[in-house]
Amino acid sequence: MAPNKTSNTAAYTGIFTAVAASICCITPVLALIAGTSGIASTFSWVEPFRPYLIGLTIIVLVFAWYQKLRPKTQEEIDCACEDDAKPSFWQSKRFLLIVTLFAALMLAFPYYSNLFYAQPAKDIVYVSQSNIKKQTFEVAGMTCAGCEAHVESEVNKLDGIISVKASYENANTIVEFDKTKTDLPAIRKAIEKTGYKVVENTTKENK
Repeated sequence: MAPNKTSNTAAYTGIFTAVAASICCITPVLALIAGTSGIASTFSWVEPFRPYLIGLTIIVLVFAWYQKLRPKTQEEIDCACEDDAKPSFWQSKRFLLIVTLFAALMLAFPYYSNLFYAQPAKDIVYVSQSNIKKQTFEVAGMTCAGCEAHVESEVNKLDGIISVKASYENANTIVEFDKTKTDLPAIRKAIEKTGYKVVENTTKENK
């Protein structure tokens, strides 16, 4: 296979693997934009394979750059002389650079995906201490900071929410709320609206 074709194949493979590595965090953002947040956790099963996909992306892009930058053999030089056609944009270093930057943005997506979730501004209202309740919900399906922001954004839409902190590492969401304005079923419904699942019989009241 010609070096340019090999380099292009590696570049396309790099795009695919980079997107695949971050698809579990891309999906919630796309779901938010489309207004179909229930599909947010569709690709959460990909998360365990993320390190391998990142490694594969790096390998194929390094190979693509090697093919593009390595010294040409005499045979390749002779072939180039016979074919005076200028290489297309798709076979250029510029295209490979764009692919590399795109792949880097995709791989880093989980670390900035939370920027897509706007937290609603809330008025400061006095709440009687006797009405404040703190509850921990065990939540399955979250895989990154973007997932946390998605859950927090949805719960914060409810009235009476004082604070909400989701953690994909701990697989839970801690909610502090005014029990006169909202309740556990409403909070659970808000969490599950994002597509993540509140695990049965694991909701714990924090003292």
